[in-house]
Amino acid sequence: MFGKRSFASSKDRSGKITKQPKRSFRDDSRQKQRIVDKMESVRMDSPMMEQVSPSLTSAIVTIVVGPDQRLFAAHEDVLCHSPYFTEALRDQFFESTNRRIDLPMEEPEIFSCILEYLYKGDYYPRLVHDKRRQTWMLEGAVSSPDPNKGDRVAAVEPTFFHTGVGDIILRDTAVYCAADRYGLEELKKLSLRKQGLQSGIEVGTILRSARYAYENTPDSDSRLRAHYLALIIRSRKTFKRSGTMQMEMEIGGKLFFDLFVAMCNHVDDIVDASNARTPKTI
Repeated sequence: MFGKRSFASSKDRSGKITKQPKRSFRDDSRQKQRIVDKMESVRMDSPMMEQVSPSLTSAIVTIVVGPDQRLFAAHEDVLCHSPYFTEALRDQFFESTNRRIDLPMEEPEIFSCILEYLYKGDYYPRLVHDKRRQTWMLEGAVSSPDPNKGDRVAAVEPTFFHTGVGDIILRDTAVYCAADRYGLEELKKLSLRKQGLQSGIEVGTILRSARYAYENTPDSDSRLRAHYLALIIRSRKTFKRSGTMQMEMEIGGKLFFDLFVAMCNHVDDIVDASNARTPKTI
């Protein structure tokens, strides 16, 4: 899955320095606006964000979620923005009433996020743009109490208890995997972006979430897996000291083979960059 140069290549980190052309204030403003527009487009596969809103007079569908059979209700037109639900409702085409979808293996908290996204184009905490700092942040996030850290602390706990796992994992990871099952590509991008804004997560939670990501995404989708590999490498000093990391590595799995390959590529990039800076002698 991860061939050579999984991370930034030596060309990106070394080489001849070229003088950047001057850019006007207008150019900078346009560049920032393009970034904002790109992130706003993440929400555009919600039917409620389309130019023509779906009919909220369409049939109401009952969704039964989880082992406790928690009940949700949603408009058919909204649900059908997902290929998964479109297919599920196609089999009930001749039933004008009592349309029902059973999701016994889904987590109610995660399905609530999915439903909120389908109606509103995002799920709480929403991704918001800080115009003053020209950065993205999670709604309600506050500055870290540690003055040595510039990270923001999320207003909402980023983890939840997953009954299938039997432990705590990251909510955004579960949302990503659910979005993959339901065919919501833009929601996958949104949840991945939100994960990149989280900080201060315990090692054990990260590793459990990484295993969950590997177990619930296809090998052809490497984005979430690459996120965890990059996170572990970036925070390798913390993970190296962790007894949890040692136990997880002894258990093994594809996660750690991919981590080994990614680490080798990372070391190769450092060596290549070092060689590029070393003057050649004749």
